[in-house]
Amino acid sequence: MKNLYPSSFVTLLTFLSMTLVISTSVNGQNRIDTQRPDAPKLAAYGKHKVGVRTLELVNPNQIDVVNIDTTDPDSPVIPRYDRPLSVELWYPAADDANGGKIQTTYLRDGTTEIEISGKAMRDAKPLKDSEAFPFIVISHGYPGNRYLMAHLGENLASKGYIVAAIDHTDSTYRTLASFQSTLVNRPLDQGFVLDEMEKMNATPSFFLHGMVDINNSAIIGYSMGGYGAVIMSGAGITEQAVTSDMLVPSGLLSMYQSGAASQSSRPDPRIKTVIAFAPWGMNYRLWNEKELGEIDIPMLFVAGSVDDVSGYENGVRAIWGKAQNTERALLTYENANHGAGAPMPAPEESFYFNTELGINVSEHYTDPVWANTRMNNIAQHFATAWLGKYLKNNDAMNRYLDLVPYSNEGVWAKDESGQEKPEHTHWKGFKNRTAKGLRFEWLRP
Repeated sequence: MKNLYPSSFVTLLTFLSMTLVISTSVNGQNRIDTQRPDAPKLAAYGKHKVGVRTLELVNPNQIDVVNIDTTDPDSPVIPRYDRPLSVELWYPAADDANGGKIQTTYLRDGTTEIEISGKAMRDAKPLKDSEAFPFIVISHGYPGNRYLMAHLGENLASKGYIVAAIDHTDSTYRTLASFQSTLVNRPLDQGFVLDEMEKMNATPSFFLHGMVDINNSAIIGYSMGGYGAVIMSGAGITEQAVTSDMLVPSGLLSMYQSGAASQSSRPDPRIKTVIAFAPWGMNYRLWNEKELGEIDIPMLFVAGSVDDVSGYENGVRAIWGKAQNTERALLTYENANHGAGAPMPAPEESFYFNTELGINVSEHYTDPVWANTRMNNIAQHFATAWLGKYLKNNDAMNRYLDLVPYSNEGVWAKDESGQEKPEHTHWKGFKNRTAKGLRFEWLRP
């Protein structure tokens, strides 16, 4: 029978039906593991089953920023406390492992309890492999929680990584208390989890005993998590930032000042690379060129070109440009805002207006231009390539990172057998017509 519809109309119908399936699978079940048909190659889950377990850690004798008494600015009372940190741990699971795949967390409103589902199995038996797995710390934004980037945590675990996502006390939806606490504690929390994982890995009773290659670690930080990751990569902050009472009083940020003894020990030699999604701070002059020149580990920056929280030209792109003593790349989602690539898809329960927050709660997760799942798949692809290169020394990943800077300018040119012609410059791993609206740029030391 003759086709009565033009090919463009058939294409439109196919796209609409595909979009309906994607929307239903994500919003209907709050799934974090959706792989769209246009997902780039390395976004796909790896060969391992995935387990997940919650750890309750305590960092003793920390500064209690929330309860500092500043009534006497010349002699403020600085209390101490044992700082609790909940950590979600994703890991490769045994081939015969099983467990429930629904996880419980809270929305941005801090009160609505929800369920999310993916491939990770609660308390599943770990895979006891002959070689230890590289270790990754995931650090959320302000506010956020340890599940905000769960899509990336379990995806990377399926590819042979052990991933720890932190609930940063005073910064979560449920414990939201102080932005100043976030500024003080974010790098400390990241370093503490790294230290604790090293201790636990050496303890025979730990369920992942011997499975963690702690000397082959990375930090993935989003927004304020990215702020912490930039400091952990070696970039001390400016004297202006330390002395500004608008940020943190009492000079508590001096431990991160460029030249301070505590900062000179960073980057921690166990940390081999950092991925920073929309790192906050450059647009508030926390760093200058001198401080950013202290970074000496490879870094991947991820940003939206219209980020109105961390800034783009004067924010993320500026950090990338001025970190002049290391190799670094910048992945840009054109016309995306602050959440480019990082937050999980908006849970179904988030689509309501919250009068206390003054927003539709879903806005915390979504972008006006880009679909969450599309952004997540792209982030999974590039994180896999980047970590494969720098944590697993896999040279095959270079082909996914050696790209023409503007994806729209890539040319698809393959012969009938699928072999690339000399003029083929389409982004590796992206299907024809799917590498659009992106930039990937390198700067060398």
